[in-house]
Amino acid sequence: MKRLFIVLISLLAFLAACQDDEQVKPEDRLQEYVDHWMAEDFESMYPMVEEDVDKEEFDRYPKIYGDLEVSDLSVEYELPDQEEEEIDLDEVESVSFPVSVSMETMAGPISFDTEIEMVKTIKTVEDEEEIDWLVNWHPGFIFPELEDGGTVGINRVEPVRGEIYDRNREALAVNESIYELGVVDDWFTENKEEEKEEIAEILDITVEDIDQALSADWVTPDVFVPLKVVPSISEDGLEEALQSIKPFTKQTTTGRIYPLGEAAAHLVGYIAPITAEKLEEVDSDVYSESDLIGYRGLEELFEEELRGEEGVQIYVDKEDQDPVVIAETEVKDGETITLTIDAKVQQSIFDSLDGDAGTAAAIDPATGETLALVSSPAFDPHAFLYGLSGDQWNEWQEDPKNPLLNRFSATFAPGSSFKPITSAIGLENGSIDPSEGYTIEGLTWQKDGWGNYSVRRVSESNGPVDLRDALVRSDNIYFAMQALEMGEDAFVSGLEAFGISEEEFPFTYPIESSSISSDGTLSEEVLLADTSYGQGQLEMSALQLATSYSIFQNDGNIVQPTLLMDEEDGQTWKEGLLSSENADIIRDALRGVVTDGTGSGANVSGLGIAGKTGTAELKQSLDEEGAAENGWFVGYPEDGSVIIAMMVENIEDKSNGSGYVAEKVGNVFSEIK
Repeated sequence: MKRLFIVLISLLAFLAACQDDEQVKPEDRLQEYVDHWMAEDFESMYPMVEEDVDKEEFDRYPKIYGDLEVSDLSVEYELPDQEEEEIDLDEVESVSFPVSVSMETMAGPISFDTEIEMVKTIKTVEDEEEIDWLVNWHPGFIFPELEDGGTVGINRVEPVRGEIYDRNREALAVNESIYELGVVDDWFTENKEEEKEEIAEILDITVEDIDQALSADWVTPDVFVPLKVVPSISEDGLEEALQSIKPFTKQTTTGRIYPLGEAAAHLVGYIAPITAEKLEEVDSDVYSESDLIGYRGLEELFEEELRGEEGVQIYVDKEDQDPVVIAETEVKDGETITLTIDAKVQQSIFDSLDGDAGTAAAIDPATGETLALVSSPAFDPHAFLYGLSGDQWNEWQEDPKNPLLNRFSATFAPGSSFKPITSAIGLENGSIDPSEGYTIEGLTWQKDGWGNYSVRRVSESNGPVDLRDALVRSDNIYFAMQALEMGEDAFVSGLEAFGISEEEFPFTYPIESSSISSDGTLSEEVLLADTSYGQGQLEMSALQLATSYSIFQNDGNIVQPTLLMDEEDGQTWKEGLLSSENADIIRDALRGVVTDGTGSGANVSGLGIAGKTGTAELKQSLDEEGAAENGWFVGYPEDGSVIIAMMVENIEDKSNGSGYVAEKVGNVFSEIK
C-alpha cells in the first residue's frame, strides 16, 4: 500500500512537470515577437501586443522604417539571471526583459536600450483556459523619444558644389548670384497682351509659356512667377527691359556660373538637370530625378569630388519643445578643384582662333603644367543649365564647324609640325647627318615602283638640302628620303620612345592616344615616307605635340604634363631621347623657321619665337586632289616659358596657309608675354 502511494505521488509530480513544460513562457513569446520585428513583419507583430494598442499608432512602423531607409536591424534581449530564484509564472502578472535595438538609417546608425514588459493573459482554447503573454507596447519601442508623443522628421542639407579655379584663383566654375526673371500678375497694365509679347521676345520664350506659368495652381495675383533663370542681366537688353516693362521683374538666387563662357566650355563642361538615361547609370542612393549632375569636361570628370555628400538629420518633433536629433550625418561640401590652367592664356588663345574651327594646347615645358586647352568654336555652358532653346540646339547641331565637338581631346595628323620629332629621332640614331646635304631637283620626287604617287614639297631648293634648310623651308622630300634611309624598325622604335603609339597618354583629362598607323607598322614605303613629315596615318593631340616639343627645352627629356595644382610637377615622362648638342641644332633651325621660313607670321619683335608650321592634307587616298587642309604651328618664345601647339581646320583657302596659324600664335605670345 505504501509503495502504491509513492508511485501515485511520483506520477502526479510527473504530470505536473509535463504541464509546466507545455505552458507558454514569456521569453518564448518575446522571441517570436523579436523574430517578426527583425524581419520587419509588422502585420505579424500586431496580434502579439495588448488589445488596447491603437493599430494606427502601431502601423507607423513601416512608414517610419521605410522613410528612414532602415537596414541591418538588430534586436537582442536578456533572459533573467538563472542563478536567481526561479520565477513562479503562476504567481506573476508580467515579466520585463532588457532589450537593445540597433539599426542603420539614411543618417547613420541609431541604437537604444529599452525594456519590454510581457503581460500575462488568459485565453480560452476549446473551453480550456490557457496562459499566454502579450507585449505591453508603446511608441517608445519605435524610438524612445516617441514614448510620450511626437513625430519623426527628416532634414536634408544639400552640399554646396565644389568650385573650379585656375592657377591664379581666377574662377572657371563657381557658385554666385544668378537671376530669376519673371512677372507679377497684378503689375500688368491695360496693355497686358503687348507686355507679354515683349517679355516673351526678350526671354526667347512664347506667350503660351507665360500663360501656362501664370495658370499654375499655386499662383495668386500678387506673387512672383518665375519664367527663366539667367546668369547675368547685363546682356541682351535685360536691364533695360526690367526697367521699362512694369510686370517684368527679377529675384536673386545662387547658381552655377562659368566666367570664361565659351572659352573654357569644353574644358570645364557644365551641370544640368539629370536625364532619365543618366539616372539609370548613376547610384540611385545618391541621385534623384530632381538633381543636377556634371556633363562634359571637368564637371563630369570630377563629379564625385565636386558634388560632395548630402547631410541628413533624423529628429523627433514635439509640440512646444525643441526637436530632438536622434541621428545625423554631417553635410560634406564639394571639393575645390584648382587647375594649372591660366585663364588669361586660355581666353587669349580662344579669342585668337576667332571662331575658326580648331584647337590649341599650351604647356610650361619646365614644370609640365598645362596652361590652356582650347577647342573652337564652342557653346555657352550656361544654356544647358538655365534654358536651352530648340533653335539654339538646332543651330549648334547644324553648324558645319561643330561647336559641340571637343577638339583638344582628339587626335589629328600633325603635318610638318612633326618634322622636328623626325629630326630628333634621326639625329639620335645616327641616320641623319645635319651637315649632309641632299641634292633634290624640282618640286616632286618618287622612288621607282611608286606608280603615280610622288612626294611634293613647298618650294625648290638652291643647292643641296641639309637638315636646317629642310626644317626652315619645310621640305617634305628631304624627310621622306631620310625616313626611307632610316628604315621602318629604327623609325618606329624612335616614335614609340616618344610615346607615339597606342600607349595611353598620361594626363588627368582623357586625351585620345596617338597612333603611328592603323596597325602600328610602317611596312609600306609610301606610308613610311609620308609619316616622316606628319602625314600618312599618323595622329596626335595638340597637347601631346606641345608636350613632345618640351624635349628641346629639357636636355632631351619630355616632361610629364599635369592639370591639377596638387599634382607633382617637373616630372619626366620620357627620358634621354636627345643630346644637348642635337637639341641645339633643332632649336637653331626652329628659330630659322620663324625668321626666314614658313613661320614668319610668328616673328614678334623682342620675343625670339621659334617653332614649326605644318599643313596636313585630309585626303582619303594618295591620288586625291583638292583635299581639305589643317594648318599647324607649334612654337615657344626665347625664354622657353611656354609652348603652344595650335591647329586650324580648312586653311586651304588661306593665302598664307599654315602661316595663318603662326600669326595667330604670335599674337597670343604678344598678348600673354
